[in-house]
Amino acid sequence: MISCQTTSPETVTLKETVIAEVPVTVEVTRIVEVAEEVEVTRDIETLNKVDPPRGTTIVKELVHGAPIHGTNGLAFDSQNHLYIASALGREIVMMNPRSGKILDRYGPSSGVEGPDDVTFGPDGSLYWTAILSGEVGRMAPDGSVTTQFVAPFVNPITFSDDGRLFVAQAFVDDGLYEVDPELVEPPKLILHTGNPANHLNAFDFGPDGLLYAPRQQLNQIVRIDVDAEPEPTVEILTDQFHGAVKFDASGQLYVLADGADGLVQFDPDSGDVTVIAEVPLGSDNMAFDANGNIYVSNFRDGSVLRVLPSGGTVLLSPGGLVAPGGIAVLPDSHAGESLLVADFWTVREYDGRNGRSGIVGQDFFFDSPLSASADGENVILTSWFGNTLEVWNPEAGEILEVHGDFAAPLNAIRFQGDFVVAELGTGSLIRQDGNTGERSVLANGFAVPSGLAAADDNLWMADWASGIIWQIVADGVVLETPVEIASGLLFPEGLAVDHDNSLLVVESGAGRLSRIDLGTGEVTTVVDELSLGLPAPANWPPTWFFNDVAVGEQGDIYVTGDVDNVIYRIRVRP
Repeated sequence: MISCQTTSPETVTLKETVIAEVPVTVEVTRIVEVAEEVEVTRDIETLNKVDPPRGTTIVKELVHGAPIHGTNGLAFDSQNHLYIASALGREIVMMNPRSGKILDRYGPSSGVEGPDDVTFGPDGSLYWTAILSGEVGRMAPDGSVTTQFVAPFVNPITFSDDGRLFVAQAFVDDGLYEVDPELVEPPKLILHTGNPANHLNAFDFGPDGLLYAPRQQLNQIVRIDVDAEPEPTVEILTDQFHGAVKFDASGQLYVLADGADGLVQFDPDSGDVTVIAEVPLGSDNMAFDANGNIYVSNFRDGSVLRVLPSGGTVLLSPGGLVAPGGIAVLPDSHAGESLLVADFWTVREYDGRNGRSGIVGQDFFFDSPLSASADGENVILTSWFGNTLEVWNPEAGEILEVHGDFAAPLNAIRFQGDFVVAELGTGSLIRQDGNTGERSVLANGFAVPSGLAAADDNLWMADWASGIIWQIVADGVVLETPVEIASGLLFPEGLAVDHDNSLLVVESGAGRLSRIDLGTGEVTTVVDELSLGLPAPANWPPTWFFNDVAVGEQGDIYVTGDVDNVIYRIRVRP
């Protein structure tokens, strides 16, 4: 069933519904500036056959991604509701585990920030680790929230059977902490080697009172006696696989085993491994409901799966785009266009004609791609998370070049054979020679250099914070003082030169795509009410995922929308 609602005579919105316990997302077409009222219909084919007047701007949600910005830790409350941590989405989502319907969202307005793992305490309080801020949070049964700083990149969290709370760092260090469940007494560091490779991830206490955990970088599962003297002891159980560990109600140990065919049951004493189910790449964590059913999250595509007793899986919540950022348009082999979209953990390809998914790139992990720009048959990617610029070939699925040691690069394009990089850390526009790698400063003194665009030896840059669009190079000559082209824009991010030589700019603070006349500086709205402009957490780049715009060969305009994980196609009927 598809429900259809009119919000104005010229706007049609198609809502998501749930069919047979699986969410189904439909294409959304929005027609703006229509001279005549368009009849609303529940028939998608009829709707798509509407023939609007010439000059009408047609906005289509070409791609609608996952409803959650990546799924991480999972936990069930006493009512058998599923709670899902989403670090990138900065929220904890409460979901019906049978239908996949989202029942509630707890984000910054609820006191939740950047949660990576979740658990429930003996008193019913909801706890989470905020990997982005290094805090542990607690939401008491009365809804009150308290937080306590523990350590950078705090990640796994669990309770022992006797009600003690433990958390650990991941990736940047390997500290294991016991934390006061009231978040009053200072955290106690109980195990620390100083070697980040020893870091622990999603862990759980076994029926023997010992802590079982994966060491991701060492491909190990370990068993830890947290009460041993003079310090906890660590026993390596296997070095053949790693992954999130959880015990079921009967005391059986399960592992989302990277390197051992997916979800497995693992006997820590004998070493025997029994494969339970195949799970997709990016599977992150798991939880058992009151009936012993297993649910699996996925940081890479934001999906949630339910594992069947037969070993099969049911898609509870769909996956797809989780953090759409930069977008590049490349020709495909069928005389169409391929859209290559940076999606934090990977790069995803979509058909510009129908939005169908194509290749999904490799896992870039700490070199998480946030911006993307076309470079011949390649794509230039930047990552403020990894401080890198990479050149990636989508056909081969290979990284051709890696350039590191940038200071939080927000964007990069090819210009006159060189790389031009918008560097947040220095407030500068950096030029790197395409042959020698030598770097120089084109311009500096910007607050948040973000969007970049070039055409005919001219180069423009957006400053997100000031709302100004600057021209940096004119007719091949670097301007001694950048020239202000337009001002008053609300958090401008992606830039692109349109076929009429005007400049398109995504205003993330206004949820709109605007056009700048480069001759007069006049700014006009192309389309507004776009689902974009997801706020960034404190102390992280304010562009967050980076809302971008690109123009296709035939004049189609593509915009990424990070709020609802969408790609818009915008075209004007000739």
